[in-house]
Amino acid sequence: MADKNEVDVIDGKQLQDKYLREEMMPHIFCNGCGLGNVLDYVLWAVEKEGLDLDKTVFLSGIGCSSRIPGYINADALHTTHGRALAFATGVKMANPDLNVIVFTGDGDCIGIGGNHFIHALRRNLDITVIAVNNYIYGMTGGQVAPTTPEGHIGTTAPYGNIEPPFDMCEMAKAAGATYVARWPVFRPHQPINSIREGIRNKGLSFIEMMSPCTTAYGRRNRFRKIEDLWAFYEDKTILIEEYDKIDRFGTEEEKEELDDKIKIGVFKRSTRKPLEERYRDLLEEFK
Repeated sequence: MADKNEVDVIDGKQLQDKYLREEMMPHIFCNGCGLGNVLDYVLWAVEKEGLDLDKTVFLSGIGCSSRIPGYINADALHTTHGRALAFATGVKMANPDLNVIVFTGDGDCIGIGGNHFIHALRRNLDITVIAVNNYIYGMTGGQVAPTTPEGHIGTTAPYGNIEPPFDMCEMAKAAGATYVARWPVFRPHQPINSIREGIRNKGLSFIEMMSPCTTAYGRRNRFRKIEDLWAFYEDKTILIEEYDKIDRFGTEEEKEELDDKIKIGVFKRSTRKPLEERYRDLLEEFK
C-alpha cells in the first residue's frame, strides 16, 4: 500500500528528461483528452516506487491510450488490437523478474480483447493493467464500446446506444484480479497512489482511469465545451465510502440519486499467488 495519502509533485522538466522520448514530441492527443494525465500519473508512480526501467516493460494494444508507451524511454510492445494482455502473459511468464505495465482502452480491453481480459484475471499474473475508459472507440471511428452508457451516441448508434454497458471494475473483481481501483483523471493523488499500490501488489492489479474523449465522444454527445465534459465526469462520480454510507443510511431521495452515480475508489485488495510463482513451484516440485 502507498506509504502516504498524497504524492509530492515531481518537477515536470526532470520527469520529462528522465522518462520521455523527446523525438516523439509533440504528442498526438486531442485538446481536453485525459491521456496526458494518465501518462503523468504512471510516471510519477514509477518514479516514487523506484522502478528500474531496464527491468520494466510497457505493453499496449490499439487505440489512443495504446500510444502511451511510445512516449516512454523504455522497452515496450505495441501489440495487435485487444491482445496486449496475451503478449503481457508471454513476457511475464518468460521473465518473471520484469515489471510489466499494460496500457489499454475500454474497447481494446473488454471489447476486442474481452476473452484475453477475463483469462488474464483468472490466471492472476503479477502485472499492472491501466485501463483508460473513455466510453467509446476513440481512434478507430467513434463506435460505441462495451462501456458506452445507454442512450449515448456513437457512429454505430446514431440514435443512442440501447445496450447495457459493462462495469470494468466489477468484471475485474469477479474474474480474479487481486487489486481493483477506479479513478477519474481530474484526481491526481489517488490514481498515483493506486498505481503505486498496484505495482507493489503481488498479482494482477487493475486500475481503471476515466478519461474524457472530447473528439469522438464529447462532440457527438453535445458537450460543446471541454469544460462541460470534464464537469460531467466530476458530477457522475462518487467515492465508494460515500456511496455505501448513503445506500445504508440515506433518505429515499438520496438513494434514488445513486442510480446515476459511478463509484470511484479502491474496490478490492486481496492475496492470491500469481501464476508465474505457481508455475515456478510446479517446476521445482517435478524437477
